[in-house]
Amino acid sequence: MTTVHAGRTAARKSGRRSGGPRRQGRTAALFLAPFLLLFAALYLAPIGYTVHESLYRMHRSGLGLTAPTQVFAGLGNYATALGDPEFRGSLLRVLVIGVVQVPVMLLLALVLALLLDAGSTMFKRFFRLAFFLPYALPGVVGAIMWSYLVAPGLSPITAAAEHLGLHLDLTSDGMLGPTIGNMLTWGWTGYNMLILHSALQSIPAEIGEAARMDGCTAFGVAWRVKVPMIRPALVLTTVFSIIGTAQLYNEPAILHNVAPNLSSTYTPIYAAYNAVDADNFNLAATESVVLAVLAFALSFGFLKLVQRRGAEQ
Repeated sequence: MTTVHAGRTAARKSGRRSGGPRRQGRTAALFLAPFLLLFAALYLAPIGYTVHESLYRMHRSGLGLTAPTQVFAGLGNYATALGDPEFRGSLLRVLVIGVVQVPVMLLLALVLALLLDAGSTMFKRFFRLAFFLPYALPGVVGAIMWSYLVAPGLSPITAAAEHLGLHLDLTSDGMLGPTIGNMLTWGWTGYNMLILHSALQSIPAEIGEAARMDGCTAFGVAWRVKVPMIRPALVLTTVFSIIGTAQLYNEPAILHNVAPNLSSTYTPIYAAYNAVDADNFNLAATESVVLAVLAFALSFGFLKLVQRRGAEQ
């Protein structure tokens, strides 16, 4: 009897143990279900719909008096978009702005973060707030402010240059890129600085003290100790900046009000919005997909490059 009872008890315990992981899995799925539903409805479904729309076009028959019908176009819309010199030019402009502006912005953010992390820096809270304040302003508000600062006839910058005998037009064709890059740097440096500064705060103080005891200067501690230890944060901010630059829209759209020479297809997002205004939703979807693929390729390529260099070291 004792043996039978012990066997039944062991069987019940074994059943509870085997059923435990299943219950935990069901509980986890229950908690994850709201997120997965929202993720699918608000992220995956729009992406799938955009890709679907990029494969179709509107066909008008006869004299155009009847309602247009949607027909399958395959990769025809992609050939049209990539064959458009203005759209290719918008992709190239965004690429050039990103290649120049992103490193400058991240270098400035890194310097500011290192200065805030230095032990001899005074009024750290004030400067941290001052550096972050441009990002706290809505992007459209910042773009409007800068449009007045660079508008011909209103700009105090060009007025000061005139007093020095310099003719400076910040809205000319050759200065549109640097002007937009300056607007992006002003608005996003504080955001990246805060991420880098938070990473610096996680470094144990003993590491810096040990480096200084070994004769390392303040610059040496910053460059040889702190910067390598916040490498993941630098990679993260770079990826965010690449994706953000690919989505450039607010600054050129607002700047167009004071710079009529700025093309309505200056950036890919700008070109896609113009296609929507022209009721060419299929072309807009196509240009959006092309831009998304480009942003993914650049960010993923940067990550692979960083991983490869890290493995070599």
